[in-house]
Amino acid sequence: QVQLVESGGGLVQAGGSLRLSCATSGRTFSNNGMGWFRQAPGKEREFAAAINWSGSVRLYTDSVKGRFTISRDNAQNTLYLQMNNLKPEDTAVYYCAAARSGYSGANTENYVWWGQGTQVTVSS
Repeated sequence: QVQLVESGGGLVQAGGSLRLSCATSGRTFSNNGMGWFRQAPGKEREFAAAINWSGSVRLYTDSVKGRFTISRDNAQNTLYLQMNNLKPEDTAVYYCAAARSGYSGANTENYVWWGQGTQVTVSS
């Protein structure tokens, strides 16, 4: 059974940092593009960051550029999202996802496997 399990969420003050992890199991995703998406209360799920299979290509939504860093460790089957200088508007449930292709960018429809999400709350 394929599983993506996020961890590392929590409550943090504005300006603080969190590191999200996404542990995968049930199959290897070392040849697959992966991404982080987020959904704030009352809003649609939106793209946050994406990375290609090797880690050489990364894409960020404008609102997180310079603050978030996506990375992956294929040997550990784990995807990461380092979030610095967090803002209240970053409050959301964060989901990791994996695509069938080696890189899938920001298009939610390209992602096939999804985790259950981890809550990130940033207080002002």
